[in-house]
Amino acid sequence: METSCRKKKEDDFHVLHKVPSGDGPYVKAKHTQLVEKDPEGAIIWFWKAINGGDRVESALKDMAVVMKQLDRTEEAIEAIKSFRCLCSKHSQPSLDNLLIDLYKKCGRFDEEIGLLKQKLRVIYRGEAFNGKPTKTARSHGKKFQVSVKQETAKILGNLGWAYMQKSNFMAAEVVYKKAQMIDPDANKACNLGLCLMKQARYKEAQLSLFDILSGRFPGADDSKACARAQQLLTELKTCRQPPSGFPENLLGLDLDDDFVTDLERLINVWAPYKSKRLPIFEEIDQFRDQLAF
Repeated sequence: METSCRKKKEDDFHVLHKVPSGDGPYVKAKHTQLVEKDPEGAIIWFWKAINGGDRVESALKDMAVVMKQLDRTEEAIEAIKSFRCLCSKHSQPSLDNLLIDLYKKCGRFDEEIGLLKQKLRVIYRGEAFNGKPTKTARSHGKKFQVSVKQETAKILGNLGWAYMQKSNFMAAEVVYKKAQMIDPDANKACNLGLCLMKQARYKEAQLSLFDILSGRFPGADDSKACARAQQLLTELKTCRQPPSGFPENLLGLDLDDDFVTDLERLINVWAPYKSKRLPIFEEIDQFRDQLAF
């Protein structure tokens, strides 16, 4: 009876603190992280787990997350690059997601863009989600289904944001417009409006932002999205109209022909009635010789 009670207490402890059972280095790392609240000590145990072959995939992912929390982002990136070869093929997409998040945090936008494009190519080849149309995701303890279509729009949204951080607003505009064709929402519409503002295309930006406030996009009822759209409209009032014509700074568009062609193929499947070639591409064609693809 005493043994049974002790075991029940141990089981309740593991459930309460979300700590796995056992006595290996990975379990000690999680105990140090979640119970003792000692992230630096947890990293030491995570390293021991990786080097000892104890739940390497989980140890590598959890260690990278803890390192990110401690602003040891560069170290987390190198750890994933060095030890991902020890992880299964099934875990590679989640490791890529971690790397993208880490690149974003430390401002390595070129590498973030490269990895986002790589993920899109996996979708183009039909290899995402192991060839299935949906996957099960988890957020705040709840499970939900994500479609390949939704995943593509999300990746494009992240790609557009990365281009914005590099002040490549033309490329960001193209990507955001494609993402909106696939799975429109108010947040991407706000970012698109900002891209147009940065290119001094104020009238187009104003129309895009008005669409948010008029409820034309999913998520337009979100108070944050509406507040941001209103803030951008307020900023527009202080902007001066530039001379007419196409922006001169076209270098660094960073959208190669194959990438755009594959993206067009997807949109022809998912949004056939919205798949007309965007005016931006017609404008780009006039300057193709000047662009650094």
